[in-house]
Amino acid sequence: MRTLQRRLATDTRYVLLGLPTAVIGFTGVVAGVSAGVGTAVVFAGLPILAGTAAMARNLADVERVALPGVLGHPVDRPPYRPVPAGASWFRRVMNPLTSGQAWLDLLHGIVAFPVALAAAVVALVWWVGAIAGLLFPLYGWVIAAIPGVDGGLPELLGLGDGDLVFVGFNTLVGVLFALTLVPVVRGAALLKATVSQALLTRAAFPATAHEDPVTGAPLTGPRWA
Repeated sequence: MRTLQRRLATDTRYVLLGLPTAVIGFTGVVAGVSAGVGTAVVFAGLPILAGTAAMARNLADVERVALPGVLGHPVDRPPYRPVPAGASWFRRVMNPLTSGQAWLDLLHGIVAFPVALAAAVVALVWWVGAIAGLLFPLYGWVIAAIPGVDGGLPELLGLGDGDLVFVGFNTLVGVLFALTLVPVVRGAALLKATVSQALLTRAAFPATAHEDPVTGAPLTGPRWA
């Protein structure tokens, strides 16, 4: 039981807290890419694109930290190209765009938003349905006594129109929401995590995950556990 509770708490936290992050990422990436591409002809947009890529990388790191709790195993942070020694100021500014993974980070900022939104909506609906339904015996009688309130769905289904049927039916719906809460929230969390894993934990260059993409030297980059 404690394992299920921890699993549900972890998945719920990941899904619900991931939505604000996805909104920030989507807004920042769309605005940054639009402004950068629109002004790239006068070169002013290139630093904007680089800054947007740096922002997307930071948000991707936040997501990578959260992934192990949902997936149940550590994930590798793909290598990013370091700034070459003696690079000019312009090369330093543009460095965030030189890594192939940077473009996947930008893509994730766009793709993750609808997935995170759908996952959060599903999780919220199931939580609200479970809580409201299980507590319905405490307040359902008040609703049933309101003038103009008919038998609702139970009456439409031919189950009757009494207060007891009304309260009992809605309570049963809440029980069904509660019984399916863990697998539904788990599915929503895995959907979001799978998209992030595919885009954020795979290196985009030919070098192996533990080699520097420029020198080929072994890397001791962080593994998000």
